Amino acid sequence: MRAIDVHVHPSTARGQLLVAEGEAGVEARYRRMKHPVKTEEEMARDFIELNIKGLIIAWDAEMSTGYPKVTNDYVAQLAKDHPQAFLGAWAMIDPWKGKAAVRELERAVRELGMIGLKFQQIIQGFFPNERWVYPIYEKCVELGIPVLFHTGTTTLGAGMVGGGGYHLKYSEPIPYLDDVAADFPELTIIGAHPSWPWQEEMIAVLLHKANVYADLSGWAPKYFPDSLKREINGRLQDKLMFGSDYPDISPRRWLEEFEAGNYKPEVVEKVLYKNAQRILKLAL
Repeated sequence: MRAIDVHVHPSTARGQLLVAEGEAGVEARYRRMKHPVKTEEEMARDFIELNIKGLIIAWDAEMSTGYPKVTNDYVAQLAKDHPQAFLGAWAMIDPWKGKAAVRELERAVRELGMIGLKFQQIIQGFFPNERWVYPIYEKCVELGIPVLFHTGTTTLGAGMVGGGGYHLKYSEPIPYLDDVAADFPELTIIGAHPSWPWQEEMIAVLLHKANVYADLSGWAPKYFPDSLKREINGRLQDKLMFGSDYPDISPRRWLEEFEAGNYKPEVVEKVLYKNAQRILKLAL
């Protein structure tokens, strides 16, 4: 196995329901690319051909957006149906659903075998350190699962008037993610993406909090700033994981650019699979 991609979104018809048609069109123009809708088998083949395995992410932001869910059942089954391509799946719950969200999380982990919980606070509309969300983290500690938080900007709503009404402030690492890490030292926290424009904040949190890690998804490695490259090759080499943000960034492109980035061979191994295996306690 060449690598573990810890940040994968479904490219299937059922997996691309997270944005409305008009918003998806603006997003495509903003990115200057358009992703073809694939069958489950075609999506799996994208990973099998590269000899990598991914972790697929569900979606639930119904309360704040009204958009339909990409259900936990769907992505969990997708992973089970294609074990050559996927190691497992991230659950997603809408925190605004309160106790029902906590019950769904427990079901997703105990019954569906999902490996952790994902939030996208900009779209779901909440700060991670709001006290009403804390019962969810308590459940995560009880279940022994990690939590993956979106950090930095997002292309959802990008280029639209008012950014589609989405507020970037929800994904700033300090104080919001840092507070959760301090209040829940037993909770494994992962910051998704290189956190731009708060990249230096995230680096500070990673260096300060032993229970915080990050994936490098959603950002082409050739555009990594020098400060991030230095930390990948040095102090943070044990805390960072490969993630592509498929289908937004091709895993092939990400891997080729990263492997051409003059990182130490042992660092490449850690980032591509060893760190994910250890941090996420993945059974290979």
